[in-house]
Amino acid sequence: MDTRENKRPTIDDVAQMAGVSTATVSRVLNQPGAVREALRKNVLGAVARLGYVPHAGARALMLHRTGTVGAVFPTVDNAIFAQAIDALQRRLALSEVHLLIATSGYDPGSETRQAVNLVTRGVDALALCGFSQHPDLLHFLQKRGLPCVHVMVHQPDCALLSVGFDNAAATARATRYLIDLGHRRIAMLAGITQFNDRAAQRLAGVRQALASIGLELPPARVVERPYGLSEAREGLRQLMAHRPAPTAIVCGNDVLAFGALLESRCMDLEVPKDLSIVGFDDLEMASHLQPALTTMRVPTETMWSTAADRLLATLAGETPPRSTEVEVALIVRESTGPARRLPPAAP
Repeated sequence: MDTRENKRPTIDDVAQMAGVSTATVSRVLNQPGAVREALRKNVLGAVARLGYVPHAGARALMLHRTGTVGAVFPTVDNAIFAQAIDALQRRLALSEVHLLIATSGYDPGSETRQAVNLVTRGVDALALCGFSQHPDLLHFLQKRGLPCVHVMVHQPDCALLSVGFDNAAATARATRYLIDLGHRRIAMLAGITQFNDRAAQRLAGVRQALASIGLELPPARVVERPYGLSEAREGLRQLMAHRPAPTAIVCGNDVLAFGALLESRCMDLEVPKDLSIVGFDDLEMASHLQPALTTMRVPTETMWSTAADRLLATLAGETPPRSTEVEVALIVRESTGPARRLPPAAP
């Protein structure tokens, strides 16, 4: 049986069809800007007609690069990370760099394993969320000299490459807005702060804003829950069970805020008359809810596209800014209003 039709085309086949050397074919594929346009079109035409695909391993050996960037996300079961993946991938694709992703489940041990796996598979650089990585992972990356950008955080005094914002300052701003509306009984429905520096910083921001007017955030007004609707609904019930009940709640992200809004209806709480709720992220759904959600808007696409730019610049031998801050904004909608005076706690 003749198997020539099933034979995978080689670089020699391309060179023969185009009437050039294999070195010329390689130059067209790897350094197209260094080749005359007519010659490039001739070679690429042969590539297309034959269906030739360059051998990734051979290409990587020649260029000392794989043309891939790895990213470890806590989860993909969250719209904010889905948006992040899309923005990162689209920006890298403009430079013909491919994205490989892994998830950690907010577990630093898993994050370390996944990051090492990506490095073992030859990624040229890494994108990670926050600064809360295990020290072993940071040491591993430093020893290998692998470019790495930490996203969603901003600490100008940190030596690590980062693109993000001050999470504590963001929730402090949201809390001060509630204070200006007359709220004093302010609670926090936070994400799980262990192993998550962004969640911990957002909780710290609420504490800081209350402390600025001489108030504390007592333990009864702090509930930590995983980022899910059912967990958020349970968290709201726990917060509202204590007396005196809070008049306003700052949520660690929009998903927690969505759950709080849903549960408030079940509890016959009128938002914002009885309870003001603030989210964080400004997901698309936030503006379509009834009432529409007041939230902190994070420029996710800009942030992750900039992170890609920083990695690409580093790989090109440039020295990008060590820390890049993106601007977050308070978006005021219908879920917040003036504080309603609640009856004092029973003696």
